[in-house]
Amino acid sequence: MKKAIDYSKIMRITVLVLLDIVLINLASFLALWVRYEFHISDLDPIFRASFFEYSVAYSFIAILLFIPLKLYNSLWEFAGMKELFHIVLAAALLCVLQFLARMIFPALRDLPRSYPILNMLFLILLISCSRFSYRAIRSLLNRGSSSSKVQRRTMIIGAGNAGLMALREFSDSVKSKNKVVCIIDDDKTKQGQYIFGVLIVGDRFDIPKMAEHYHVEEIVLAIPSLSVKEKKEILGLCQNTHANLKILPGLYQLANGEVSTNSIRDVDVLDLLGRDSISVDLSEISAYIGGKTVFVTGGGGSIGSELCRQIAKYHPKQLVIIDIYENNAYEIQQELKRHDPSLNLQVRIASIRDTARIDRLFAEFRPEIVFHAAAHKHVPLMEDSPNEAVKNNVFGTLNVARAADKYGVNTFVQISTDKAVNPTNVMGATKRICEMIIQSMANKSRTKFVAVRFGNVLGSNGSVIPLFKRQIAEGGPVTVTDPNIIRFFMTIPEAVSLVLQAGYYANRGEIFVLDMGDPVRIDDLARNMIRLSGFEPDVDIPIMYTGLRPGEKMYEEILMDEEGLRSTPNQLIHIGKPIEINEEEFSEDLDRLYTACCENSNEIRTIISDIVPTYHIPEPAAAGN
Repeated sequence: MKKAIDYSKIMRITVLVLLDIVLINLASFLALWVRYEFHISDLDPIFRASFFEYSVAYSFIAILLFIPLKLYNSLWEFAGMKELFHIVLAAALLCVLQFLARMIFPALRDLPRSYPILNMLFLILLISCSRFSYRAIRSLLNRGSSSSKVQRRTMIIGAGNAGLMALREFSDSVKSKNKVVCIIDDDKTKQGQYIFGVLIVGDRFDIPKMAEHYHVEEIVLAIPSLSVKEKKEILGLCQNTHANLKILPGLYQLANGEVSTNSIRDVDVLDLLGRDSISVDLSEISAYIGGKTVFVTGGGGSIGSELCRQIAKYHPKQLVIIDIYENNAYEIQQELKRHDPSLNLQVRIASIRDTARIDRLFAEFRPEIVFHAAAHKHVPLMEDSPNEAVKNNVFGTLNVARAADKYGVNTFVQISTDKAVNPTNVMGATKRICEMIIQSMANKSRTKFVAVRFGNVLGSNGSVIPLFKRQIAEGGPVTVTDPNIIRFFMTIPEAVSLVLQAGYYANRGEIFVLDMGDPVRIDDLARNMIRLSGFEPDVDIPIMYTGLRPGEKMYEEILMDEEGLRSTPNQLIHIGKPIEINEEEFSEDLDRLYTACCENSNEIRTIISDIVPTYHIPEPAAAGN
């Protein structure tokens, strides 16, 4: 397919070449004019005639020299020291050529020795003015157009390279809707100084005061090298203003020169809740996943789909996605096909409750690694339908685990939750039983059965962040169960990368516990999201406290009291010591539980509490089967 001809670019280069021919000869004339003390008539007529004969050749040589030095394909609206260096280098090379020509060609021997130097100086001046004047004219035009349109009064945080680039972009871009009125920087030596006419007014602690003094409408954080802790602190101070918050892209984008008004993005709640990037050993994960057949149950869900995305990067022999919900399965299937057409991907619609179907899938594909993420997870819904929670979570897991044992799977990783610790709800209790199944299977199987336990993941289906976003979009109220309720949070990619790393450490029966960082008050989360949306909590968007839902804890725990804790090479992954299980009693209890859930018995919670002693039936018990 032929590339379209860019006529505007051809026209621009043609104009520049013609302009340079004029400037090259003008510089030569000025050099002689100055050399002869502004009396060009004093120049020898014979020499003058010879000079004009060589001016055509000189212009042609100069243009040929300008081309490799990129004087015709630079974006002069962004010109800087590098472009100026190219102009100086071109003029200097022409100066050397003129000295050589003076020695070689007899007609030019009477050329004054000072002429090449003067010519070089005038050429640098004229070419630089022609190029850099574009930027000056553009800036003046922008200022003229800016004065006729309303611009947001903007504060930039950071007077380093990133802040300078942002300030220049706001000043030079025709599309800019920002007028920078002040700059914040913690460096005391910079405070009180000006950058492009804008004053550096103070440090981070002056942000609220200066935002009010300068009537700031928008704040741009332009320090990409900040640690997450510092970023959270500065953004926390910014939230004490009424300004919209923006943030500059990462260091890699800054290094690539990609900073523009389009790349400066809104501050997200993840910027306030995130932590320093989590690192995993890619070589370890690749060693046990690469070239293997991998099953992911619940592969269309929040955790399951991210597992599939990350597993695909490690070049498995085959990736098999199992999910009962066809829409989710279809979406992740199409996404993976788009991003990696060479991936050997299979998708099967199946319920983990269907023993025969699961057995047949294992017989067909013979997986070597299984990540079991399929589960019912919504706490209030499972309180209303406890038998369904047991059928899916407990016996669905048992079906998949038995198939893994039967067909010689090497590693089986169960996705668990912090709600399994001292559970106060049916969902958490069923997940604790799943952990017990994993421990029981590990004692009698060649397969390495392990469970990975972590807290809430930001942005997952059914989590508070999508809920809060919808409520804010609808004008409120934003519903929080209790002003003091806290939760542990981690992003989905972070959690999944640690799950994959834990799979490498898998031995037999361990419960891996992920370090979730500091707990977060849900009330603070709601208020931050309201502010980031440009509203004031309890003024523009009300917050309504609804009380704890059935089975809901005020705070989540990660480890049971009986469990110990030991570290792994990855400091964010810990191993809880398994609790001893009476295998015979556990098997009998599972039989009782199976009969009860199949009969949709109202005694299901009692049987669950017999199996999980730390689970206590809430009073009054929620109705429903």
